Amino acid sequence: TMYALSAVDTEKLARFALSMKEAFRAPVTDSSRVFIPELAGQDPMGYIESELRAAIGNLKGMAAVRRDRRGVIISLGTGALFEPGSASVKEDALKELSEIALVLKNISNRIIIEGHTDSLPPANTGFRSNWELSALRAISVLRVFTERFNIPPDRFVVAGYAQYRPLRENSTPEGRAMNRRVDLVILKEGEFVQ
Repeated sequence: TMYALSAVDTEKLARFALSMKEAFRAPVTDSSRVFIPELAGQDPMGYIESELRAAIGNLKGMAAVRRDRRGVIISLGTGALFEPGSASVKEDALKELSEIALVLKNISNRIIIEGHTDSLPPANTGFRSNWELSALRAISVLRVFTERFNIPPDRFVVAGYAQYRPLRENSTPEGRAMNRRVDLVILKEGEFVQ
């Protein structure tokens, strides 16, 4: 049976949504998180990319936005988020994360938070390996988004890659600085993480 909506009748819409939910046995998306690309006048990922570029404006060289086959990636340098050797998000990083959270709250895409380190072992930090440091930094960013900014936790996946996915060579201080990062990967609709 086809169903057409011309004017929004909230009662009919609610009945229709319930009917669809029962038919497909899938959760109905909360309408406050639905992204409508027609309103943005662009493709959805282009819109997300431009919103994230605006959100990181105050991070001056400590963040970058790029796209790859998975979606839009925002790379946050760990110097902007953490003290050296720490996995606790700095208090002064919360303002920038709040700007990013505003963008994330207004889309429904799933997000992977990836922690990365350079190749130097964590010295005098309490972490046994870069695996621990990268994973705990990703978890700390997750907790900021879910606990402080109330983004639903079921939209996130966390990964720690240690030094094994570098952006640059680890042979220079500049390269190591680029490799110490937390990436937020905003997946294209239809990309699923299991």
